[in-house]
Amino acid sequence: MKRSRKQATMRPDMSHPAVVGSGLLALDIVISEVSGAPTSYWAGGTCGNVLIALRYLGWNSQPVARLRSGAAADRILADLRRWGVSDRFISTADDGSTPVIVERITQGSGNIPRHSFSWRCPECGSQFPAFKPVLATVAEEIAAMAAGAQVYFFDRATPGGIILAKACAENGALVVFEPSSIGNQVLFRQAWETAHIVKYSHERLRELPEIGMEGIPRLQVETLGEAGLRYRRVSQSHRAGRWVEMKAFPVDSIRDTAGSGDWCTAGFIERAGRGGAEGFQKLTDSDLADAFRYGQALAAWNCGYEGARGGMYAADHSSFVQRVQEILDGHADGNGILPAPPARTSENVGGICPACIRSESDGSATGTTGPAR
Repeated sequence: MKRSRKQATMRPDMSHPAVVGSGLLALDIVISEVSGAPTSYWAGGTCGNVLIALRYLGWNSQPVARLRSGAAADRILADLRRWGVSDRFISTADDGSTPVIVERITQGSGNIPRHSFSWRCPECGSQFPAFKPVLATVAEEIAAMAAGAQVYFFDRATPGGIILAKACAENGALVVFEPSSIGNQVLFRQAWETAHIVKYSHERLRELPEIGMEGIPRLQVETLGEAGLRYRRVSQSHRAGRWVEMKAFPVDSIRDTAGSGDWCTAGFIERAGRGGAEGFQKLTDSDLADAFRYGQALAAWNCGYEGARGGMYAADHSSFVQRVQEILDGHADGNGILPAPPARTSENVGGICPACIRSESDGSATGTTGPAR
């Protein structure tokens, strides 16, 4: 079994702070019927996007993942290497799994592109492999090596993820939890109570008040889609403050909104997480507001490109910095008029789908009736 891990612990470096993250690291397959761009294969998933974006912002990013060896994992690891993201806590073994997510971008009403996500192969319709969490025993090993991280990010309430959260918190890291669903209520409560910051979507976690959460994290963030977000801070005496609403930046032309929430998280962490949990506690209300505005500016910038991190491949870093500053200064996005949809591009996923690979090897049909839409 291959494991890319060394036995040395991290060394704190404020010029390049460290973030460890666990949760969804997947291969994104981006198919656009709007731009006609070739099918793209990028590392993605919530955890993957946040940690890669933070690396783009100068952090030492170290995702924790349990992948299965194969073409999908190879593409993920190659993309991580391209951006300088560490693979020391990523395993590729037969007991792992490499999630694959297909994003399809189509033309919506009002000439505004829309996207949809699928966990099925666009060629044969077979289900792609599902997420597998890191084992608790492995998480305990990694926890001992992640002592120098300023931030721990996780998007799944799993036993291994909670072990890492508690260990990193004990070592002074700021713990950020961004769930997409509640799932196991016992594990969710443990994750909620361990995290300093919980960020969630109002649409996805409407049932949150119904499960009776007892503890309140130091910062609770609720995203509101196009309306922006709201947040409330909790004092040391566990008194919750008022909700503060922040409207999203206006965007003149949208090519894709996928991944914008991940960029918002990364931008907030960049401005609010460099000092770990202790530094976060010292932030003023103005500091918090500035951190959120920076995150929202990154989200607005991301809307000008296809894919959750498409701008990283289409623009150089200096133009990224300049454009984000322009957004912060109040200049609306100027990406221009979107082109008319061209003919559909090829959807061949190039040896990624296990079912297609088996079919090619034995010369038989997969037994499906066609691609899922």
